[in-house]
Amino acid sequence: MHIVIMGCGRLGSTLAHNLDGRGHSVAVIDQNSDAFRRLGADFNGTTVTGIGFDRDVLRTAGIERADAFAAVSSGDNSNIISARLARETFGVSRVVARIYDARRAQVYERLGIPTVATIRWAADRMVRHLVPEGRVEVFRDPTSVISIVEVPLHRDWVGRTVKTLEEQSGARVAYLMRFGMGTLGTPSTVLQDGDQVFMLVTDETVQAVLDIGSLAHKEGR
Repeated sequence: MHIVIMGCGRLGSTLAHNLDGRGHSVAVIDQNSDAFRRLGADFNGTTVTGIGFDRDVLRTAGIERADAFAAVSSGDNSNIISARLARETFGVSRVVARIYDARRAQVYERLGIPTVATIRWAADRMVRHLVPEGRVEVFRDPTSVISIVEVPLHRDWVGRTVKTLEEQSGARVAYLMRFGMGTLGTPSTVLQDGDQVFMLVTDETVQAVLDIGSLAHKEGR
């Protein structure tokens, strides 16, 4: 794959090294040529000095043959403009932008451009370490929208199916831990005593899911 990266800060240079090490063709754009020092002598890709949303600069970086584009500069506006150019003007199918403002990130997601809202993601992670809330969260996506939490189940759920739990909680079961082994449950999987159940939730639904899991199962509830 040929991948164009706009921004050669800590994230951009780390991303470039990662992709270069995997054998991909990588071009990095930055308006400050000194930034390319972060890439080191072992970087096999190309560097282009210029503004990341300048069409000629993008063409020099190989945007017209690019399979993917990452906008990871320090400016939200620059990132989203260049990401939209890559997607809408040059037809790059895989585009992602780093966004500091989480509210903007939600708008850009609706435009079909995946974003990583770094400040919200980092803040949420720190809060969960500083102020434990009594739930076990094992994963949170980079946009801080979806997480996987362990849902302790009331003993009355033993013998019921994953399908029933999903229907009554409104959430999906991501996986089960049974006898110390992870397993992907199916709708017909019967819950057993000792199962650890991990479910996909959002911040808005997590408490309701935990509450349902802690209650005795009732048919038709």
